Amino acid sequence: MFKPLNNYVLLQRIEEENKTAGGIIIPDTAREKPSRGTVVAVGDGEIQNGARVPMTVAVGDTVLFAKWASSANEVKIDGTDYVLIRESDILGILK
Repeated sequence: MFKPLNNYVLLQRIEEENKTAGGIIIPDTAREKPSRGTVVAVGDGEIQNGARVPMTVAVGDTVLFAKWASSANEVKIDGTDYVLIRESDILGILK
């Protein structure tokens, strides 16, 4: 498996409905990439002033992340697509 370093988080995107509330089907070419994901792996946390800052998110959390995050990297591991992102680009944990 893959272990992110420092303050990086490995996410698997949660695909959204391809239909509007009114029943209109949105084609794949017009849909935006989802900005929700499930945390698959987390790093050990960032080092600040010589001390490691623990991560806020944990494996299994469902999170909302910035669509245009500068740190977002699309990666493919063992044939599965993931997003590798800094924890600071995660906007919140969905409960």
